[in-house]
Amino acid sequence: MEFGTPLMEGARKVLLLGSGELGKEMAIEAQRLGVEVVAVDRYDMAPAMHIAHRRYVVNMMDGDAVRAVVRREAPDAIIAEIEAINTDALMKLEEEGFRVVPNARAVKVCMNRVELRILAAEKLGLPTTRYHIAESPSDVESACRDLGYPCLVKPEMSSSGHGHVVIRNRDEVEKGFKQAIQHARGVSKQLLVEEFVEIDREFTVLTYRHRVWDKAEIRTLIPIEHQRPRGVFHYVESWHPPTAEETVLRTAREIATKVVDELGGLGIYGVELILTRDGRLLFSEVAPRPHDTGLVTLVSTDINEFQIHVRAALGLQIPEVKLVTPAASHVIIADNEGYAPRFIGIEEALAIPGVQVRLFGKPSTYRGRRMGVVLAVGNTVEEARERARLAASRIKVIPKIPE
Repeated sequence: MEFGTPLMEGARKVLLLGSGELGKEMAIEAQRLGVEVVAVDRYDMAPAMHIAHRRYVVNMMDGDAVRAVVRREAPDAIIAEIEAINTDALMKLEEEGFRVVPNARAVKVCMNRVELRILAAEKLGLPTTRYHIAESPSDVESACRDLGYPCLVKPEMSSSGHGHVVIRNRDEVEKGFKQAIQHARGVSKQLLVEEFVEIDREFTVLTYRHRVWDKAEIRTLIPIEHQRPRGVFHYVESWHPPTAEETVLRTAREIATKVVDELGGLGIYGVELILTRDGRLLFSEVAPRPHDTGLVTLVSTDINEFQIHVRAALGLQIPEVKLVTPAASHVIIADNEGYAPRFIGIEEALAIPGVQVRLFGKPSTYRGRRMGVVLAVGNTVEEARERARLAASRIKVIPKIPE
């Protein structure tokens, strides 16, 4: 296998559909391998665009626009980094011979919460929360009546908690339905209505398929444990290794392997599971790409999740991944809306032993938007978590406020 030189004849090339913080780390790893990087997103100056060789700003729900960019660039691999992509366009591009990572079907299924749940619960028989599929407020009311209030409602196109709504009684059904649809990623016509469970712990099992000579092989990393405040649906902090019992972790890895074996392709998947307070280990969802909770692998493992994904996308083999140190991550969050953000407290955060800071470079903010992450190592997970939390608390995001 040959690797050329970027911007010259014979260069290897990857195209990112979605250029956020995860795309930025993938772009960095591709650059280190001498691979040409093309970054695509719906807004300009997205994080990965800062370091890509070329960038395009397009509506990625527009299939014609996606196909036009891909055909113009003719990449060796197309990597889907976000949910809001026209997956039918990816299916057609794959039929034309382009490599979609992990594969077009996997991206399509994983980015539709309804399709994914049907595959996991009904085809694979995996344990999940009890659920119904709804298309109207009356459907939601009927589902909640069966499942019992409160219920959790998710739009079919969703990620990072966007559009997730807790409905606590019948009076909240209409509002909850509209809110979920309004905040979906892309266009959603259906909702997933789930029983509301009390979560004890959450895990991400990073699971990858890579080519070993003439066949694909599946491997899992030691699960990552993560936590978020009550009522928050997005990632806040994660740590590695987990503190759960070995029997739970073994079962989690078995579930993740079943899901990834069904989805196929080459690349890493972030398989999410929850352990309820009544002791049930349940499949939740899966991302067909590196996972935000997996940012901790930038310091916890000898080969991080972004290296794994890029290597697999290019058809390279990946040795068994080893945990090298207890580590933790904690996000840096914006408190208000604005643009051209500045950050204070970086010096104080970096004064803490074992701490690193990654600022994503997003050009604008809104309340709750992830603008960076703190990574910390320690002699124990507890020490790493303490350092990450302390460092994150010292960093403040100060955007310019529109007049």
